[in-house]
Amino acid sequence: MPPWALTLAYSLHMAATVVWIGGLFFQGVVLGPALRSTLDPRSALRLLEMLRRRFDPLAWLSLAVLIATGLTQMAASPNYEGFLVMGNRWSVAILAKHALIALMIALAGYQTWFLYPRLSRLAIRPEGSAEELGLARRRQASLSLWNVLLSLAVLALTAVARTS
Repeated sequence: MPPWALTLAYSLHMAATVVWIGGLFFQGVVLGPALRSTLDPRSALRLLEMLRRRFDPLAWLSLAVLIATGLTQMAASPNYEGFLVMGNRWSVAILAKHALIALMIALAGYQTWFLYPRLSRLAIRPEGSAEELGLARRRQASLSLWNVLLSLAVLALTAVARTS
């Protein structure tokens, strides 16, 4: 692979990482707690919905870029010995990283296509149960925290792979 192509892949990979993991971190550590402590539940959910409509396309695009550039980098690595070949510390770290990313994608899919639409419906329904809304908000907060923790684990596994 030409050096310019690998440089481009690394650059795009890092930019996509900043957008995806930075966005998850911001949502889980800054935005969610601020919304819960300052706005009533329905107003907080309306604001979250507006922000989510802007962030979700960026997050999914970043994920696609991460997959494409990650596969490019992996194929170019001298540590890569083949699909599911666990011959060195690098390949074990990369496999564990990919397993965590798969879990994060599953959580993001659940949030995007099931939980967020449910929260939106609950927020606009005047007769909605406060208990039901509270449960959905707690589930969202929990999933956001899990995504932050998984993101940090992915970054740690990246560091393990880079130093192997």
